[in-house]
This record gives sequence, structure tokens and C-alpha cells, in this order.
Amino acid sequence: MSTDKPHQNLAIIGHVDHGKSTLVGRLLYETGSVPEHVIEQHREEAEEKGKGGFEFAYVMDNLAEERERGVTIDIAHQEFSTDTYDFTIVDTPGHRDFVKNMITGASQADHAVLIVAADDGVQPQTQEHVFLSRTLGIDELIVAVNKMDLVDYEEDRYRSTVDEIKELLNQVRFNIEDTRFIPTSAFEGDNVSEPSDNTPWYNEETLVEALNNLPEPSPPTDAPLRLPIQDVYTISGIGTVPVGRVETGMLNTGDNVSFQPSDVGGEVKTIEMHHEEVDQAEPGDNVGFNVRGVGKDDIRRGDVAGPIDDPPTVADTFTAQIVVMQHPSVITAGYTPVFHAHTTQVACTIESIDQKIDPASGEVAEENPDFIKSGDAAVVTVRPQKPLSIEPSSEIPELGSFAVRDMGQTIAAGKVLEITERDE
Repeated sequence: MSTDKPHQNLAIIGHVDHGKSTLVGRLLYETGSVPEHVIEQHREEAEEKGKGGFEFAYVMDNLAEERERGVTIDIAHQEFSTDTYDFTIVDTPGHRDFVKNMITGASQADHAVLIVAADDGVQPQTQEHVFLSRTLGIDELIVAVNKMDLVDYEEDRYRSTVDEIKELLNQVRFNIEDTRFIPTSAFEGDNVSEPSDNTPWYNEETLVEALNNLPEPSPPTDAPLRLPIQDVYTISGIGTVPVGRVETGMLNTGDNVSFQPSDVGGEVKTIEMHHEEVDQAEPGDNVGFNVRGVGKDDIRRGDVAGPIDDPPTVADTFTAQIVVMQHPSVITAGYTPVFHAHTTQVACTIESIDQKIDPASGEVAEENPDFIKSGDAAVVTVRPQKPLSIEPSSEIPELGSFAVRDMGQTIAAGKVLEITERDE
């Protein structure tokens, strides 16, 4: 990828069967990011398995297990370029169990493409993904009304699907004025990079043109270093090596860092990226690094590294805005599910429900309600059951969002508003 163009992270969201993988494969192919011979190889493989025509989806689903199951699982990062931008696709899977991935995926995205199949319309999962994207701060959507080939490219079907999507976007306060709706067939290639003869009634942008015309994302915050730890290794000859992704700020050799909430620290001796030593790492880099005097038992997954003079925040309690997606009954004060934030999972008690928010207007609908249920948005006060490093989303959004899970499913998503810090 050339580096002179601005960069965008793009989430691809929508229901599992509406053609996300095929559209992504098609985008990568038509922008020259996947060579013809790779598509040919996938085509042969797809035909052998009796899934002819799925070669574009195969580009994305290139893990053997996923092919066998026919499902997109993990967040696959793929890159492509248009005339204006270099894009990284944060592919966000559609299955219900994968909402947590969707949350980490969407929170890293600047913009999103929502895919809705013309033959199927808005589904509960479509609603959930739109809801989440809004909660996690994506402001602008491009909507691909996909599978137009299955409805004979009928303009009426396109229009009625668009009306249905507009109603959904209105509910969660997306700016419909800026939303582009494009009739596509990822399978046939209509209106992806070239205008289609099959939709003579549509003469606006293709998908690639719409991507070209997205507003430029605001540059990464000049926030201090925040590096959530994914794993801690012991490597002979080096010692303890925490591994993680730089979310904000810079990591330099010679820096003095603090790991929270473990509350240990020291000087960065070495930084390694892609098996090579480097002097500096920046946001988005996955690194392993060694810190003088920090041993394997001193730190753990879920710790966050930051500068010693501006250490990661550790919450005693915090207020958060949450959106309840699914819960079998109601949520009341005292409820203790597991919060997933960056690389950590901590049981947290909802101490109080402070306000119920009208999801349509963002206004306070009720002060101190007794309970909240599926579909509600609320401001709550949360007490982690063990130390948790998290940040206000207004200051460091990369460490300010979380998913709430219970009973094997994601029941809510939210962002941190304010933190009462742990007393030292």
C-alpha cells in the first residue's frame, strides 16, 4: 500500500447472510488488492466443494475451519486502496456469538458499510449492528442494498428496502442526509467499481466512488501512550516480554512505563515488531517489549502500559452510557455481568441506574429508573469487582468502550463517561 494517502479503517456490517464476505472479496478484487490467479484458485476450490460462485467470499474466509463451517469468524484485516484513501477493512462477522468481535471491530473503524440484502430487508441483526456502530461512535454509513440480482434489479424493491433502512437509521439518530444508498450485486459486480447497465434507474455513485468521497477521519488523538497487554511471555535471553497493540501515543526504547492496574513499571529496554528490533512503535503497531525489572508474575493480560508520569487510569467506579441489546428479563441495580474492555474481562456490578435515555433523541427519558430492558439506553454507575484500567471515551476513545456479556451472549455495549479513580 502506498503511504502518501490518508488511511481509513472501514467496518463492514450487516446480517450474516446478506453477502458481506462476497462484497469484501469483490472490493479487494476490483481495486487490484487480490490478484486474478488467487481468485481463480478460490473459484476452483469453491466449485470442488459445490459452492460455485463463492470465490469472492473465499478471499475473506481463508481459514480452513471457517470454510468447513461456512462462517466468517475472526476479524480479518484486509487492505485495499482507492484514488483517495488506503483502506483497512475491519471485517465484522455477522453471527450472534461474534458480536464481541463486532464491538472491538467497530470501535476501531472510522466509517462503515452496511449491507442489507434487497430480497430479505432489515433483520434483527441489521438493527443490532447499526445500533452498536452508533454507540461506538461511527457517524457515517454507506449502505449497499445488495443481492439486487436476486430481485431482478427492480427499482421498487430497492426503494422499499431503502425506506426500511432509513426508518432504522432515524431511530438511532444516524444522519440520513449524509448516508449513501447504492444498489449492488456483490456476486455479479453491479455498481461496486463500475456503474451497472442493470440499474439504468440509478445514476449516482458506485461503492468505490462513495468510499473515495468519505470525509477524512480525524487523526489519532495526541493522547498519551496506552498499550493494553494481550499476553506475557518469558523468552530466554531477554526475560519477560509483554505483547500488545499500541492504541494511542508512542512507545520508545528508554521510556519509563507503568503497568496498571498491576502498578509496576520500569524502563523499556527493547521493542520488537515482526521479529525485528525497533526503537519506536506507534498506534496500530503490534509489539513485544521488555521492561527492566518487570517479571512474568508482575503483570498480566488486561494490564495497560502508559507513561510513568501519565499512567493508565484505574477505576474504583465509573459512569457509562450503555445500550441493552438483549436480555431475557430486566436489569436492575446489583446486577454483575462480565465487562469486556480492550484485552481485559472483569466482573462489574451495576451499582445504580442513573438515567434512562431516549435512544431516538438522546434526551433523558427518566431519572433513576427501577430497571432497564432490551432496547433501552441508559447511564449507569459501575463498580469493577477487581481493579480495571479503563479511560473516559471522550479522552481516549480507544480504551473507553466495552461489551457486557452474560449467559454466553453480548447483552449490552457502552462507553465510559466519567471515572472515579482508585485511591492510591
